[in-house]
Amino acid sequence: MHAIQRHVQRWPPVNHRVWSMRATQLFSTSASRDKQRLVVLGSGWGGYQVLRSVDKKRWDVTVLSPTNAFNFTPLLASCAVGTLEFRCAVEPVRRYSPQVTAYQAWCDAIDFKEKTLTCMPATPPLPFEKSSAPPVEKTTTETKFPGTGTPFTLKYDKLVIAVGAYSQTFNVPGVKEYAHFLKDVRDARSIRTRILECFEQANQPILSDVQRRNLLHFCIVGGGPTGVEFAAELHDLLHAEIAEHYPGLARMSKITLYDVAPHILGTFDRSLSTYAEEKFRRDGIDIKTKHHVERVEKDKMVVKEQGEVPFGLLVWSTGLAPNPLIQTIQSLQKHEKTQSLLTDEHLNVIMQDGKVVPDVWAIGDAAIIKTDILPATAQVANQKANYLARKLNRIVRGKDHDKPFEFHNQGSLAYLGDWKAIYDRSNADSGIKGRETGRLAWLLWRSAYFTMTLSLRNKILVPTYWFLNWIFGRDLSRF
Repeated sequence: MHAIQRHVQRWPPVNHRVWSMRATQLFSTSASRDKQRLVVLGSGWGGYQVLRSVDKKRWDVTVLSPTNAFNFTPLLASCAVGTLEFRCAVEPVRRYSPQVTAYQAWCDAIDFKEKTLTCMPATPPLPFEKSSAPPVEKTTTETKFPGTGTPFTLKYDKLVIAVGAYSQTFNVPGVKEYAHFLKDVRDARSIRTRILECFEQANQPILSDVQRRNLLHFCIVGGGPTGVEFAAELHDLLHAEIAEHYPGLARMSKITLYDVAPHILGTFDRSLSTYAEEKFRRDGIDIKTKHHVERVEKDKMVVKEQGEVPFGLLVWSTGLAPNPLIQTIQSLQKHEKTQSLLTDEHLNVIMQDGKVVPDVWAIGDAAIIKTDILPATAQVANQKANYLARKLNRIVRGKDHDKPFEFHNQGSLAYLGDWKAIYDRSNADSGIKGRETGRLAWLLWRSAYFTMTLSLRNKILVPTYWFLNWIFGRDLSRF
């Protein structure tokens, strides 16, 4: 008994503060020292798929993104009109914590020689920070804070650049201030709020019919798949729930689709784009091709071929602009037109002197293969991510992976409204080549998006909301 007491007395008194600090240090350095650190920049179609598929037991994985979720972009148009709820189109990055270290932040600079990243938090400013940046109202990211003003540094052994791209405005004055983009769930939420706001404003007794028509003019700039699908989803909303609950106002509403090209859906087979144009015209959607927007002002835009065009909502979807991080990188080769990073067939970036950087890869909208220019689509980004994840999993096991990336075209889909769509497989690399229109293409469209949803949760939620809205209609609450 005395021996036990003497043994106990040898322990020093417990210092709770020291214990807490030691526990914190252990928590913050819990990653195995023998693991190589893989840093993934971005949580889009490229970055998130790498995050899902890479061997997280063998890699010390860190993901850096201004958003803490992956946005399933094909469903954003449905979310913007209430066909689906917003949770259906997002997958949380934190699903893979604590296996993966995640920071909600931007990467401002990359030092390829020292293998370091200069990062800026994308969270609200903290009270002790003196140089916090002001909030930004219009943004295409999940946060309205451009950075807290206190940078931090990360080191990497291997780096995947998958930062994506921003919405292209072509420097048209007023677009960022008065137009809505459709890049993430935040954009879809603001569009949905504005649509319902337009009808509530137009319903006020103090307005004239001219003012109501101006408020209920919905303009879409960009005739690609995003703009076309949003026009189709909006048409469905106007001719279903809006026509039922705002019958007088529904007759005053109008959708106009603008594009500088001679035809919409330029990446599709010509017969399919013609089918889409004819259907839209039958549905009352006004198509203005070969039209150029000169500037955007509050509640109106100036079109070169028309003059002033009033609107209640303007959705801007005219392609992609380079990410600011990519613009700051001067040591790597870039595509002359798009300014995207050039990579070799193994997706490694290339220095200005032509030397390949073996530990850095670039995928998604931020990168283009030098010898094979592919479209900046989710399909390409997803296939590059799967290829790179397989490569990384072989590298971490000490195995060779010399097979170059090959893109397999699975075809293109676009929804046109009224349970009709188009499906273009004329350039597909495998399977039956052909083109489909109408209800069959719509079934293929829905089945494709259902199978592409990543988590089991969303595989249940998406068809559930499709069924609920078919039975009960879309919710017109504004909150």
